[in-house]
Amino acid sequence: GDIDMIQRFENFLAGITVCYKYIQRIKNAEMTEFGLKGTHVACIFYLNHNPEGLTSAQLCTLCAEDKASISRTVSHLRKLGYIEQGNIGAYRIPLRLTPEGRDVARRMEPVIEEWVSIGGVGMTDEQRTGFYDTLALISENLRSELER
Repeated sequence: GDIDMIQRFENFLAGITVCYKYIQRIKNAEMTEFGLKGTHVACIFYLNHNPEGLTSAQLCTLCAEDKASISRTVSHLRKLGYIEQGNIGAYRIPLRLTPEGRDVARRMEPVIEEWVSIGGVGMTDEQRTGFYDTLALISENLRSELER
């Protein structure tokens, strides 16, 4: 009963927290050569995979960051010349990568692929699929409960 639930919570919390800390360390260590931090990396990654552009609101959702954080990130990336926006400052106007931004994204991809590969060593395709399905379900359950 309760002992099981406590054990599951401890295992979940420990696993997620440790993975998150390693991901932060990897993002910071690997991306300093590009002059980028974690949130910058996520924004560039999502914009690269959405060439039609994304709004600040969409980036907030995808990066799981608040409006202020995304606003700072967008401002920084614009200063570096990595992103552009049709109508400056308009929240609903899509942001896109500039050619320089796409170049940085292309150079980031092998680093991301390498770490994803390292993280999945020893997993079968079935385990990988099950893991991501389960993680998505847990995330959705928690999100929908928090938004009630």
